[in-house]
Amino acid sequence: MKKIGIIAFAIFIQNISAQTNRFVYQVTMKPDAENKTDIKTENAYLDISPEKSVFYSENRIKRDSIMQKAFQGGGGRGSINRDQMEGLRTNINYTVEKDKKNQKTYFKDRIGRDIYSYEEDRPINWKISSETRKIGEYKVQKAETDFAGRKWTAWFTTDLPYQDGPYKFGGLPGLVVKVEDDKGDYSFDLMKNFKIAELPTLNQFGNTLKVKRADFLKQQNKFKTDPMSFMSQSGGGISAPMRIGGGRGAGGGNQNPADMRKRMEERVKDDAKKNSNPIELQ
Repeated sequence: MKKIGIIAFAIFIQNISAQTNRFVYQVTMKPDAENKTDIKTENAYLDISPEKSVFYSENRIKRDSIMQKAFQGGGGRGSINRDQMEGLRTNINYTVEKDKKNQKTYFKDRIGRDIYSYEEDRPINWKISSETRKIGEYKVQKAETDFAGRKWTAWFTTDLPYQDGPYKFGGLPGLVVKVEDDKGDYSFDLMKNFKIAELPTLNQFGNTLKVKRADFLKQQNKFKTDPMSFMSQSGGGISAPMRIGGGRGAGGGNQNPADMRKRMEERVKDDAKKNSNPIELQ
């Protein structure tokens, strides 16, 4: 009996160590360069497993769940409650994955019907300060960096056994508790954390296209000028709704192609205006 107890305890410890930790960050954004009073706030998850971490919107996974249930139930897009989906709109349409073994960071975002994925090719070089303070329950230390056209200040803690952070931020000897740019346009603040059984499976409607970062930016700019050209490029699988702004669909039913093109171009222009102050300026 004693031997069985030891084995059971070992299995329990193994299961605990294999669990995933979820860190919930409050993300505050001023995406409209011409209207800095328009402040967007939402939660995002940083899920950390032994092999990798994934950063994505809390609303994203809620929307994915609704869509998945609709398709599995055979109702398709028409059975989705649009008011419910509108309430879960997000300004964090991207996903950031960090591969711990290979020390690589991957950025994924939807352009049209497909997911474009690229490996981040710019290292984040931190200047660690000796300055410390307390944020919530954590003792944190200051670090600064210039990345993607913004100057960032981060506060990280070694109180937790993780070397990671929200968005693309990592490479510090601890977990990022808070990071913000010097203009106050973007900030990520750790709110809470808890264990989950495993990394969730995020729905990837459409194809996933692996490209270079420069090619992703070219495709992103092309989409802004000619969004309809991306409608016919999707491969097999479930046809995904066009993500314009917070993820609204392109509309349903039999629509006149000319009217559809006009509405889509108007939405893309409106989206570009509302997101004229992106997190990455370069």
